[in-house]
Amino acid sequence: MDRLFMFEKPLGMRDTLPELFEKKKKVRTSVEETIGQWGYRFIETPALEYYETVGAASAILDRRLFKLLDQQGHTLVLRPDMTAPIARVAASRLMKDDTPLKLAYSANVFRAQQREGGRPAEFEQIGVECLNDETVSCDGEMIALLTESLEAAGLKEFQISIGHIGFVEELFQQILGTSERAEQLRKFLYEKNYVGYREHVNSLALSSIDRQRLLQFLELRGGPDVIEHALGLTENGTGRDAIGQLSELWGILEDYGVGSRVKFDLTLVSHMSYYTGILFEVYADRVGFPLGNGGRYNGLLEKFGRTAGATGFAIRIDRLLQALGTIKTDEPIYCILFSPERRKEAFQTASILRKKGKRAVLQDIGGVRDVDAFARNFDEITYLLGGIQNG
Repeated sequence: MDRLFMFEKPLGMRDTLPELFEKKKKVRTSVEETIGQWGYRFIETPALEYYETVGAASAILDRRLFKLLDQQGHTLVLRPDMTAPIARVAASRLMKDDTPLKLAYSANVFRAQQREGGRPAEFEQIGVECLNDETVSCDGEMIALLTESLEAAGLKEFQISIGHIGFVEELFQQILGTSERAEQLRKFLYEKNYVGYREHVNSLALSSIDRQRLLQFLELRGGPDVIEHALGLTENGTGRDAIGQLSELWGILEDYGVGSRVKFDLTLVSHMSYYTGILFEVYADRVGFPLGNGGRYNGLLEKFGRTAGATGFAIRIDRLLQALGTIKTDEPIYCILFSPERRKEAFQTASILRKKGKRAVLQDIGGVRDVDAFARNFDEITYLLGGIQNG
């Protein structure tokens, strides 16, 4: 083995040490239990998928896919997200009729990094997908469930920003005429580069009215009054339909009692190209990126031969842990340190503790060089040595 790589990992990969593993497990369990209580059923998909199906259907850029060849020469990818694999499974095996289908997942996804930059190339997501339901009520359920899941994990301060990609695309199409001309503006929005956005708008050959509409668009962020202000910027049915959906959504969120958790941001766009309607991101202190996001993607299932409405969300566990800060782990760890002549007694003592739901470690004294250093790893230690017992 080349000593240069003996302790190194591939770019963007991380080790999860015991303490972090315990924290991840606790958060994961809380979120999974909440999702399960809402009637969503968990499924698993392979880590490897065919590039021509799931890889091509994914909204992740091609240069960020991990690719490899199987023995038959087929190009495979490590799954870059979970939405496309679940769409594949649902379209091929689960969507036997037109009834709503509620699925959930907890899995690692893989996205290649060109440079380290502190961003992981492998990370865990927990999320849900609701298929065969085109109602705004289903969009509202996504946001309410996301809220309850984060609260169950212990997150107290967070905010969900809600937009509508249909409104953005329609407004830009009205004013700029083509998707190509709108792409640069969408890029500024995704990067939150509002200075660059304004400068670019001012450089375009537009009427003063259209230029003003694009600049006023940046102000469509805030409470439900944003919905009414947005109506003044759109001219036809498509844009107004989008605003109507947001108005309906606000009423649904109020009925769920989560209105205080959300704000509208009609400048919101995503790097996920398959979104078609309402979309959202969740932000919290101590985290510079969204720790969760979701939205409606009615066109994705068509790539797998089905026509159906769909919406969902995903939570990044690593970012959620960062937002949570200090997390208390589970029950204390007990240790029984024994000598060979009291081995059976030690085994029985550990068994009793475990039956009570306690975590108990057994350790033969012969395997310990520094007893004091070893004992500091546990909350409580019992010594069964020779004929002497100390707790």
